[in-house]
Amino acid sequence: MKRLLRAFSIILFSFLLYLVYSGSMRLYDIVTGIAVSLAIGIIMAPIVVENWRKSLDIYRLLYLIKYIIVYFFIYEVKSHLNVIKLGLSPSMPIRPGVVRVPICSKSGYALTLLSLSITNTPGTVVVDIDEDKSTLYVNWIYVTTVESEKVYREVVGEFDVYAKKIFD
Repeated sequence: MKRLLRAFSIILFSFLLYLVYSGSMRLYDIVTGIAVSLAIGIIMAPIVVENWRKSLDIYRLLYLIKYIIVYFFIYEVKSHLNVIKLGLSPSMPIRPGVVRVPICSKSGYALTLLSLSITNTPGTVVVDIDEDKSTLYVNWIYVTTVESEKVYREVVGEFDVYAKKIFD
């Protein structure tokens, strides 16, 4: 029973992902999705889930949903529009550089979420992580400042807050 509780979040996530990507709600697809999700959850839970109680915390799930909505519908759209504006400008006004970004998140999952969020956002790419100094090194297409607090707000800001609430 404890093994299934530990695997529950992975099973649920895998099943929902399976349904979304299969695009079908036929009985065959639902049964196949359950079988595949159970296998993935049971195999991956000992590797991925450290504390099964954390993975079943409803508040963490709500923060994750809020993060996904805010990230994809606000930050991604703003960043894409900004990069399009830079690309279409005749003078190509870019000021690329690598900046040091302090972070508050500590867990490996939170660092992964931060890194992926920054790298998937147009105009920024994480090039290195220094876990000992809690610092990300980010290649930024338009460096506006190198002051730690301002860089944190502009590059990581809310991503770090959400990552801490979801994973730490």
